[in-house]
Amino acid sequence: MSPAEKRAGISLAAVFALRMLGLFLILPVFSVYAKQLPSGNDLSLVGFALGAYGLTQTFLQIAYGAASDRFGRKPVIVFGLLLFAAGSFVAASSHDIYGIIAGRVLQGAGAISAAVTALAADLTRDRHLTKVMAMIGSSIGLVFAFSMVGAPLLYATIGMPGIFAMTGVLSLLAIFVVLKIVPAAPAIPRQPAWASFSEVLRHRQLLRLNFGVFTLHLIQTAMWILVPSALINSGGLAAGEHWKLYLPAVLCSFVVMVPAIIAAERHGRMRQVFNGAIGLLLAVQFGFAFLADGRYTVFLWLTLFFVAFNILEATQPSLISRFAPPHAKGAALGIYNTTQSLGLFIGGALGGTLAKQAGPAAVWLSCAGLALVWLGLGWTMTIPASGRNQPAAHL
Repeated sequence: MSPAEKRAGISLAAVFALRMLGLFLILPVFSVYAKQLPSGNDLSLVGFALGAYGLTQTFLQIAYGAASDRFGRKPVIVFGLLLFAAGSFVAASSHDIYGIIAGRVLQGAGAISAAVTALAADLTRDRHLTKVMAMIGSSIGLVFAFSMVGAPLLYATIGMPGIFAMTGVLSLLAIFVVLKIVPAAPAIPRQPAWASFSEVLRHRQLLRLNFGVFTLHLIQTAMWILVPSALINSGGLAAGEHWKLYLPAVLCSFVVMVPAIIAAERHGRMRQVFNGAIGLLLAVQFGFAFLADGRYTVFLWLTLFFVAFNILEATQPSLISRFAPPHAKGAALGIYNTTQSLGLFIGGALGGTLAKQAGPAAVWLSCAGLALVWLGLGWTMTIPASGRNQPAAHL
């Protein structure tokens, strides 16, 4: 990779990380904080607040990608980050669950993921795009892991309003990175939009990856409606002490994740690592449903979840860059990020409703069912051994 490509990859991964840190920091503590708010004991509303971000992302992700083609990547990214910051400050100043939902909806209106990944593709030669996408995917996994450790400590120190305010500040910091550190974007030739989207929507391998990112983020959001309470009830830990379990779980997961990523990317074992991570995610759901009856078992399942999540977050963007036709990368990334956002929303809304109506076991088993379908799709997916783009395969 050239120095410019390394700078682009690192700086764009930092933009992703700063924004995703703001999103992930609320997951481990929000369901505990919500109980202090009017109507905060309603798990349906709690789940909707967690997933509301994904609702507006779902509707706007493709629009932002198209706008970045017309008006330029950086102006669209800056506009989205300003909206995200505004939503963060609205949530910070809210005193009921409905105000926080409004703030989360506004946060989601800053749907910049497709524009950021398209900018990464613009600034990187095809043969190095897999590396840059893996850098971005890895940054999301690392930030998620850090959030699980840092959120309880921040919650005990500055409270939930302080965390929301901090996310707004982080978004403004990301604007500085975009304007001052990310290299200038090259001119983009316009492509016939509908033809690209049609091709991507019929691409057999990309459809599998879209279902996968939808499932992963649905499970992630649904889990964190239940995990904080499990740590309090089964683990015997107050909310401010949850980091005592998250920190060793995250560190242990890195010990497994790093060699797994190396084996996948450098030694041609992407298929085994990818499907193994999905199988591990499936096992975690059954573990939480039937075998999470104490601090040590909760620790075990959390550690295995972090392993699976981090591997999948790092490998899926890399696979998108391998499969997407060169002329349809923007369309592929827009649809991929849209299904990711849809998973965030449905995970919160469905997870909260299931937990309220049928109990936690219904959430774990529903997530297990989705993971099982994903494993079947992953098992039949043809994964290339190199970073070259593959010809379109249609259903």
